[in-house]
Amino acid sequence: MATSAKNPTATESGSNGEIILDDDYRPSPDEEFMNARQLAYFKRALEAWKRDIIEESKETLAHLQDGPIQDADLNDRASSESNWGLELRTRDRQRKLTSKIDAALRRIEEGEYGYCQVTGEPISLDRLEARPIATMSVEAQEAHERNEKISRDQ
Repeated sequence: MATSAKNPTATESGSNGEIILDDDYRPSPDEEFMNARQLAYFKRALEAWKRDIIEESKETLAHLQDGPIQDADLNDRASSESNWGLELRTRDRQRKLTSKIDAALRRIEEGEYGYCQVTGEPISLDRLEARPIATMSVEAQEAHERNEKISRDQ
């Protein structure tokens, strides 16, 4: 397998044509934006994030299936119910996050990943590293949030 001259930590492709990355590969602004290596990197990160969320969900489900709260003390029972409620709200947020991850994976397949859905400009690699499901550049996101705040205040 050939190794890229631009980035020696990324191999070009495996036997089925997929890009194979070394574990220490990180997208660089020196590369062409959203080249095959960068797309493979973000796809791998998104898929790993989704697997982690699913595993945590399975653990929560197993915990909830252990049975109803049996604490005799009312304070202990209230605390347990509060913890369960928090856990369920967290899982609901993660369920919504899973759909955003799926949308990001679809954008990768469609060639739209990494570009702002408002301006069409590239989203910075730093932003995508921090939030791989981002759909807007920092500037577009800030403008969106300002507009939301103005709408709420009126």
